[in-house]
Amino acid sequence: MFPTFTLRYSKLPAHFFEPFTPVVVEKPALIAFNQTLAETLGFDLAAFDERQAADWFSGNELPPGAEPVAQAYAGHQFGGFSPRLGDGRAVLLGEVTDRDGHLRDIQLKGAGRTPFSRGGDGRAPLGPVLREYLVSEAMHAMGIPATRALAAVSTGEQVMRRMPEPGAVLTRVASSHIRVGTFQYFGSRHDAEAVKTLADHVIERHYPALAETGEQNRYLALLKAIQQRQAELVARWMGVGFIHGVMNTDNISIAGETIDFGPCAFMERFDPKTVFSSIDTNGRYAYVNQPMILQWNMARLAEAMLPLFDSDEQQAIERATEVVQGFSEQYLEAWLGVMRQKLGLMQEEDGDQELIEALQEAMRAGRADFTLTFRQLGECALGEAGDDALLALFEQDADIRAWLPRWRERLARETAGSDEIAQRMQAVNPLYIPRNHRVEQALNAAAEGDFAPFETLREILAHPFEAQPGREAWTLPASPDEGVFRTFCGT
Repeated sequence: MFPTFTLRYSKLPAHFFEPFTPVVVEKPALIAFNQTLAETLGFDLAAFDERQAADWFSGNELPPGAEPVAQAYAGHQFGGFSPRLGDGRAVLLGEVTDRDGHLRDIQLKGAGRTPFSRGGDGRAPLGPVLREYLVSEAMHAMGIPATRALAAVSTGEQVMRRMPEPGAVLTRVASSHIRVGTFQYFGSRHDAEAVKTLADHVIERHYPALAETGEQNRYLALLKAIQQRQAELVARWMGVGFIHGVMNTDNISIAGETIDFGPCAFMERFDPKTVFSSIDTNGRYAYVNQPMILQWNMARLAEAMLPLFDSDEQQAIERATEVVQGFSEQYLEAWLGVMRQKLGLMQEEDGDQELIEALQEAMRAGRADFTLTFRQLGECALGEAGDDALLALFEQDADIRAWLPRWRERLARETAGSDEIAQRMQAVNPLYIPRNHRVEQALNAAAEGDFAPFETLREILAHPFEAQPGREAWTLPASPDEGVFRTFCGT
């Protein structure tokens, strides 16, 4: 049933990881299995056996050919540097080549204490496992690069966090699990040879076009390429109101995928300063700060890679600084591209940025729901008949009333007709997102053994852009007594 492993990371030098065998759990039971993803990865679904799957995806039994390792990395956590983090509760089983020819990591999260656990128990509670399953798959369905959820297994054991909780293991799939913090791990040890080995591995796996570039320019080009993917990724986050919550350097994938869905959440009422994470007490990773933090993280990556840019340290610093300073332009272009699409604009005009920012200010002043505002604008693109439903989303509507004629005047200069514009808008503005209260309802029910709400939400989020008759309630923001304003990390 399991596809053949193509082992790459475990063949790197020994100090890149620690061999680790998952710790056996008491009573594994399969909660969810992503058959669509499994088929893409090359699983033989005709030979699927639920009992066998529970053993494999809990770590009780290793799939044929797996060579499990815990990966080493460092990281800045809320601005403070930790030189040794690593996979404290995760184990990379190996890589497989999917049906499209792409190499994909398969990792168990919650597999027990590793040499990097730093006193932790190495386990994962059920709630965070199901949260990551729901949100990562929702991000994928919205077209936002993200790690994927292949399976969730309950362990039959309790883990202690704020209170005893059921345990679980998530099987996560990624283009790779190499992070900014992986480079920092070796950079902070002044191990230039390891930094070069890692960079070459990353180029071969994720940026093969750079292999033909001259050696010094190749690594500078790698920094710029990673930065470009991250700029595009965060622009897409901003386009759906997603707040990651822990943009530490160890949570930033060099492949440009969203990774580690701990205290993440989707904003409902638009406020740029929104924070959900219970541990982000100073708002470092607030919605509005995410682009700035990404540039800061890219500067940390540049520092770790510095010996690769030039043998002269000052020259290396100058070359790296030029790349990192170019982030603002990379991000602005990516963000404008995302927001133009959301507003039905295919052509580029100089006043577009101001038009977008004026809408955001109207949403902030009117305390409007982020997702429903953009969705309803798709109806407004067809004519003024949709305006009443839009205005009803705003507690104060003077600003949005003033903005609508400006937007329609701008739309009139597009070459497409109103029907085509509306269709394009509805194809990029989701109707269904993992609203915090709906996710919490599903997780609370699952903790009591009822997985029906989780399954319902999983089905709904698989089709975020399509109206689903009978499921209108899942489009709505939380009522005052349902609001979830704090989210928690599962460690």
